[in-house]
Amino acid sequence: MAEKITMAHGSGGKSTDELIDTIFAKEFDNPVLDAMEDSAVVPVTGKIALTTDSFVVTPLKFRGGDIGRLCVCGTVNDLLMRGAVPAWLTCGFILEEGLDIGLLKELTASMAATAKEAGIRIAAGDTKVVEGHGGMYINTAGVGIFPEETSGVTAGICASGAREGDAILVSGTMGDHHAAILSERMEIETDIESDNAPLVDMVRNLLKSGLHIHTMRDVTRGGLATVLRELAKASGKTFTIRESAVPVNPKVKSFAGLLGLDPVYMGNEGKMAVILPESEAQEALQIIRKSRYGSGAAIIGRVTADKPGELLMETDIGGLRRLDVLQGEGLPRIC
Repeated sequence: MAEKITMAHGSGGKSTDELIDTIFAKEFDNPVLDAMEDSAVVPVTGKIALTTDSFVVTPLKFRGGDIGRLCVCGTVNDLLMRGAVPAWLTCGFILEEGLDIGLLKELTASMAATAKEAGIRIAAGDTKVVEGHGGMYINTAGVGIFPEETSGVTAGICASGAREGDAILVSGTMGDHHAAILSERMEIETDIESDNAPLVDMVRNLLKSGLHIHTMRDVTRGGLATVLRELAKASGKTFTIRESAVPVNPKVKSFAGLLGLDPVYMGNEGKMAVILPESEAQEALQIIRKSRYGSGAAIIGRVTADKPGELLMETDIGGLRRLDVLQGEGLPRIC
């Protein structure tokens, strides 16, 4: 019989020590974490970016990823969107009684591998066990640093940075993660995979290019429409996108059509929107397409000033559709 998490694993005693030593300390091994102090001491100079997030996705494993990979990607990408280099990560595990320990080991290994890919080190952690039905949740905090060589570029990157005459780009197809999670829950046979990915290479290449980036934002819950509407409102500008230009995997498009979903409101976990001067859009597009996870990038729209705070979409049938933030619940527990 597979070994399960019990309340004893959260007691702070021998079972807790064994859990930490055989799973977390083994996978997350580094000098800072190995000290096992009450708080980690890490070297930081100048300004930092700081973010926190919690991950409650179901199922814990899905096509193309799992909660371990997802929690690193989500935290790392939030740091990257301000132009920071991900440096340190904390993770708090809330484990439900009955969780399969073999599964926990697998998810922890996935988290460690993704952290290595993203170049971020896990500096501190915590484990709690609660009554439940074999699930788990992860809370993270991430610290990013701003290298001196890119400080001139990152200083102006913010949610309100869009300017009249800018172009709007996305790094790939919309709705992949949403479709992957929903198909798993509904037990629909499909090979759609989540796009959960750390966008380190893509952002690094953009920042090194010297382009005048005004805004970067990862496209997550609420989908592209929600993200762009929020950015339009923050900047006081008009965003207009073309329906035909928004990249959508044909399988995701068919899946969404079957269920009556709109891909521009479906979430991702490895895509970003970039806003910068239209004169630099083609160069940015080529940089993104040559970066890891960016092969499907596209220029999808423009920024004007005629209807401040509005997001509009030129439809395939020649109409103009006003898009707002997602209304209602959407798909819960997507991340």
